[in-house]
Amino acid sequence: MARTEDGEARLARERLSAALRLTASGDPKALRRVYDLTSMKLFGICLRISGDREAAEDILQDVYVKVWRRASAFDERCASPISWLAMIARNAAIDWRRAEKRYFADGDDRLEAMADDAPLADYVMQQDEARRRLLACLDGLDEKQSDAIRRTFLGGLSYPELAAQLGAPLGTVKSWIRRGMQGLKECLGDG
Repeated sequence: MARTEDGEARLARERLSAALRLTASGDPKALRRVYDLTSMKLFGICLRISGDREAAEDILQDVYVKVWRRASAFDERCASPISWLAMIARNAAIDWRRAEKRYFADGDDRLEAMADDAPLADYVMQQDEARRRLLACLDGLDEKQSDAIRRTFLGGLSYPELAAQLGAPLGTVKSWIRRGMQGLKECLGDG
């Protein structure tokens, strides 16, 4: 189950990255694809920060103008495409709030204190990068070790359940996991 979700997330990220690359080359259909894939999420960010549905629609339009102009600056080695887009939306919405002085009699302090349950974009980017590193390290392990770790730690199986599923002795399964965990530590720089 977790492996399928990882695969779907990876495919979605790759589709969005490809659409951004085409947008950077000036393809308007690619921008439309980026819009179709992300507008609901980005609208939510704009609405949450602006607190005004009509303003959020205007901000969202501004976001896609910025995406059209800046798509060539997107570097998928630095951030996932959705994190990059979310940061543009968040910054555009905050700029709008700052420009709308009528909502802020107290100035920027109120803006800073505004409740925002969503994680900060830089935190999301760091988590995304850590997740990608972990998955890359898992892919670099021996297939049995990687599969055993995925099924136990991501799939929730106990060691005996995994041994029964694989038809392998419990000690062998534990050995695969122990060696795989050591490989992960070394790959992640913690070994």
